[in-house]
Amino acid sequence: MSKLICRAFVLQLWAALCMVYSVKAQVAVPLSDKIDQHIFTYHEIDCLEDAAGHYTINQVASPDLAAKFKPSTLSTPVTTNTNSVYWYRIRIANNPNTHNNWLLEFFDQTIDDVTVFSPDENHHYAAFHLGASHPFIQRLYQHKNFSININNQPEKTSVYYMRLKSHQPANVIVVLRSVSWFIHYALDEYFFFGIFYGMVLVFSLYNLVMFFAIRQIQYLYYILYNLSIGLYEMCADGIAYQFIWPNAPVWNQYAYGIALFLASIFALLFTQSLLYVRSKANRLNKVIWGVILLRSLFFVACLFFNKNWFAYKIIEIVPLSLAYFTGCRILYKGYRPARYFVIGYSFLLAGFMIKVLLALNVAWLPFGPVTHYSLSFCFVMEMLFISFAIGDKVRFLKTKKNQAQRNTIQQLRKNEELKDGINRMLEQQVTERTKELVEQSAVIEQQNEELKSVNMLLQQQAEEISRMNVLLEKDNIVLQTSIEKVTHDRVMSSDVDFEEFSRIYPDREACFKFLSDLKWEKGYACRKCGHTHYSNGHLPYSRRCSKCGYEESVIAYTILQNTRIPINKAFYMLFLVYSTKGKISSHKLSEILSIRQSTCWAYSARIKKVMDEKKKELRNAGHKGWSKLVLEPLAEDA
Repeated sequence: MSKLICRAFVLQLWAALCMVYSVKAQVAVPLSDKIDQHIFTYHEIDCLEDAAGHYTINQVASPDLAAKFKPSTLSTPVTTNTNSVYWYRIRIANNPNTHNNWLLEFFDQTIDDVTVFSPDENHHYAAFHLGASHPFIQRLYQHKNFSININNQPEKTSVYYMRLKSHQPANVIVVLRSVSWFIHYALDEYFFFGIFYGMVLVFSLYNLVMFFAIRQIQYLYYILYNLSIGLYEMCADGIAYQFIWPNAPVWNQYAYGIALFLASIFALLFTQSLLYVRSKANRLNKVIWGVILLRSLFFVACLFFNKNWFAYKIIEIVPLSLAYFTGCRILYKGYRPARYFVIGYSFLLAGFMIKVLLALNVAWLPFGPVTHYSLSFCFVMEMLFISFAIGDKVRFLKTKKNQAQRNTIQQLRKNEELKDGINRMLEQQVTERTKELVEQSAVIEQQNEELKSVNMLLQQQAEEISRMNVLLEKDNIVLQTSIEKVTHDRVMSSDVDFEEFSRIYPDREACFKFLSDLKWEKGYACRKCGHTHYSNGHLPYSRRCSKCGYEESVIAYTILQNTRIPINKAFYMLFLVYSTKGKISSHKLSEILSIRQSTCWAYSARIKKVMDEKKKELRNAGHKGWSKLVLEPLAEDA
């Protein structure tokens, strides 16, 4: 029995010695007005993993478990096992002479549950419950980080214990700060948050205006991508939980995963649209669609099977690297707007890698405000350069359009030169033909001389001609009748048949061009506002007012308006009615034009009415007078 008591005493003494050694090995952080803040690191913070999660504060503070705490081997400890509870211990050297109030602050806002055990003067521990799983309103300080006040007790050293449990790996970044510095720092931090999220909104609104102006889907993808990244940053910073859903801690646990999914999808869709991946790199386009499909399947699995899988943020390196590689590939193929895209994604990739290195606790990359907000800064730079890329693309399209217009003008000039060459060739051929006709006229004159000689012989045959006069008299009567009929038909057709008339106005295009030249030969003036500048309208040869947008077709306010017959036949009918001075009948017009007699009668009556109204104007108009009937008198006054 005495041996057992001795063994128990030895074991307790050994545990106490281990505890004393461990406590002495841990460095106590002093309270000093000369230092505004201090981040606990390495030997300043001890760790203990509770795999079962059954330890209480009394057990943890007892000599048996106190000896099991180990100094942190990392600059900032990480809770790697999501099924375990982690205990952390820090020592603070109190200073009664300090003029500041002090608090402890936790930087990682994703930790589900943080319980801080603060000692009092009687060595009892008061528990303060913090974490993302608690409603935001329960926090002592309405701030995005978890913060509690500490007691500056008369005793030299106070030991604080912290119990952490989270569904995802978390960085245990514990900071000792004076309250005055905390307020100063928080105001500056929220000010820069306002600038950052304001820039996200400004860029999104700008691209929304561009989307409504240009109607290109790339702007919509970029807006959704920007808003998704902004939402993720708000989730990571704790701003979303503070201002958007403060009473929804459950939603706060996986909202960042939904934001990351949307950012990845819209980033790849924006890459496809901006860089024309389908036409410039079709294989890469298929790879992008494959990654979008796989990322969507993983998102569905996280949402419906295990929401803790959202914590695997490292998978975002796949769509991010794919977008970056696509930009490099398209730039290599000579598409210059991709250069700004590559620069922007280089910043974003660098920010993402810094975050990965921080999560891996790389020793040469210490934690601080610069590294903590590096991703936000890189995202701002990415937004800036992506905006340059979008503007460069618009400028590239404008340059391409101007080049196409110049090529069109050059082609029109070539066509004009070709037309002039053909006209010169035709003039030369006409001159040669005229020369031939003159020569033939000389031959005919010579033949006329020969005919005179023949007439002398004909006089000798007068008797025979006298006998034939009776027969010729009868033939003359028949011939006179035929001549009168031919003359009547010739007058009715005004010496031009429809086939010959169709050579001048062969189709609808030629008729519209004639109407356009005739209608606006004195210049264009809008009938609504009187503006004289115009652009081409939707219909052939129509004109659209540059000021009020009123569009006037080429047949509006003419005698041809609301005419259902083919326009070249309407031209010919107009010509026939004018050339016959309105004497041609509707039956004749129907026969010539193969149009119903009632239609011919209605339209010829309209033409005759205009002829009556323009008698004075048509009196000396000549063979072109029929074209003056096109513009109705009321149209000119209107």
